[in-house]
Amino acid sequence: MNRTKVDEEEYWNSSKFKAFTFDDEDDELSQLKESKRAVNSLRDFVDDDDDDDLERVSWSGEPVGSRTRPGSFQSLSDALSDTPAKSYAPELGRPKGEHRDYSNDWSPSDTVRRLRKGKVCSLERFRSLQDKLQLLEEAVIMHDGNVITAVLIFLKRTLSKEILFRELEVRQVALRHFIHFLKEIGDQKLLLDLFRFLDRTEELALSHYREHLNIQDPEKRKDFLKTCIGLPFSAEDSAHIQDHYTLLERQIIIEANDRHLESAGQTEIFRKHPRKASILNMPLVTTLFYSCFYHYTEAEGTFSSPINLKKTFKIPDKQYVLTALAARAKLRAWHDVDALFTTKNWLGYTKKRAPIGFHRVVEILHKNSAPVQILQEYVNLVEDVDTKLNLATKFKCHDVVIDTCRDLKDRQQLLAYRSKVDKGSAEEEKIDAILSSSQIRWKN
Repeated sequence: MNRTKVDEEEYWNSSKFKAFTFDDEDDELSQLKESKRAVNSLRDFVDDDDDDDLERVSWSGEPVGSRTRPGSFQSLSDALSDTPAKSYAPELGRPKGEHRDYSNDWSPSDTVRRLRKGKVCSLERFRSLQDKLQLLEEAVIMHDGNVITAVLIFLKRTLSKEILFRELEVRQVALRHFIHFLKEIGDQKLLLDLFRFLDRTEELALSHYREHLNIQDPEKRKDFLKTCIGLPFSAEDSAHIQDHYTLLERQIIIEANDRHLESAGQTEIFRKHPRKASILNMPLVTTLFYSCFYHYTEAEGTFSSPINLKKTFKIPDKQYVLTALAARAKLRAWHDVDALFTTKNWLGYTKKRAPIGFHRVVEILHKNSAPVQILQEYVNLVEDVDTKLNLATKFKCHDVVIDTCRDLKDRQQLLAYRSKVDKGSAEEEKIDAILSSSQIRWKN
């Protein structure tokens, strides 16, 4: 079995690596990762001399033959779906009495039609460049992604790199399939050579950047990322690469320091809340949460300071407040929560302000089992009355519901709520006192 064949087959059982993900999930670079969606229902149609020694596998990496569906191939979009299609093995799963047809009279068009129907065909007889290219063009006309890819595998094996690249350059549909195929099998070297030939510098840079996924050692990965800075990315992506490098550099420093503090056993936060995982290679928002959890009070000048991270990576106020709130509420550090939303004007007066909206603050506080007194304080800060009443009712902030109904002069709603509080409770007494007051002019 030749080396190319081995490389292609190793893909089916290769491990997957998640890429670096920054805090913007829509960023294209943040989506860099090995595909978890293998193309199913496609087998190698090229007959090698050692073919009988091969274990037939589908593109999902599973042995095939037991789950066959004669005469069907999935479209490329179906093959890439989350739910793998049934594998089709024309040789192992054919009905009794059916024999492989090795006719040498098939034209490229006939061959492609047979491939599309799931018939086993030998492509080896197409020896001239003209025949091979006609075979590819017929596959493209057929609009079947699996057949196109099958033909491309044959061309990759039987044509020189220079000729293959030259012909694909003027056949954009086939070129896109070939690029996708190379990414799927992880043939990084050939992909880089192709991008160089096409003079697609930005994709070349992106493909080079992708190689960091295979580097496990943090220091070596950091050094590699440094080589990516300055490559011909777009301005936006260049900034992302720089941030990725800077973030990993920070994480290495924080990880080494925190591992030492934790092992020494003299730092209270690490004793009470042992770390569950390393901070290395975590996304920015995870790093910020970690920093707010373990290093919230540190001076801005330290690498692990949340404020330092916020300024270095230009984290928006909403994202920072949301993350800090989640971390401090997790620790039940209610004083820090209060300080997070307290602002002071130029006259020295303080007020509460929440860039994420107080309704979200209430939800997060409740999720972290905040005392009812704290919940009520923040429910009261919700401006929309209906939202406030819904939250107060949902989280049993009785005083907020009672006071809001009183302020709205809504006697009927207050009467309805009276049935929801405990008999003889302070809340019931408060409602009765309000209902009997002659100072309130009820609306209903």
